[in-house]
Amino acid sequence: MRRLLKFLHTMGSIGLMGAMAALLVMFSVAPPPSQLAGYALIRGAMGAVATWIFLPSLALVLIAGLLAMAIHPVYRGAGWAWLKLATGVLMFEGGFVYIQGPMQREAGMSAAALAGKLDPLLLGATIGPERNSLWVLLAVATANVALGIWRPKVLRLPVT
Repeated sequence: MRRLLKFLHTMGSIGLMGAMAALLVMFSVAPPPSQLAGYALIRGAMGAVATWIFLPSLALVLIAGLLAMAIHPVYRGAGWAWLKLATGVLMFEGGFVYIQGPMQREAGMSAAALAGKLDPLLLGATIGPERNSLWVLLAVATANVALGIWRPKVLRLPVT
């Protein structure tokens, strides 16, 4: 069971960090909102990546990590594991609030603007915050990978 959970946690991490990297690349090649057809296309693709790769990968990482802590007492006594748990909560909240929600909303708004149902001037307001949030979450995910590999003796808790 330990190897399965480690495998799932690792696969989720690969998908999560890959999705964030792909979203950052898409931001770098996205046309401005004034080029509505291209903007709507890339924002739709970004919404799909956020929905079908980012979110499931985030869920897999969190669930596998939580199950590993629940099943294996050695992780409950390791400070590095508790740091990963704390930053995992930040990833979960940040993923939903600052990535998933705004990307889906902007994809819907750009499609509505392309269909003539929304003023195109309302588009693009969240580009900067979304990009910055991705960089922050990518840094946190990288720190989590480092914690999992090097397992520093940050804090030792009594094993229950």
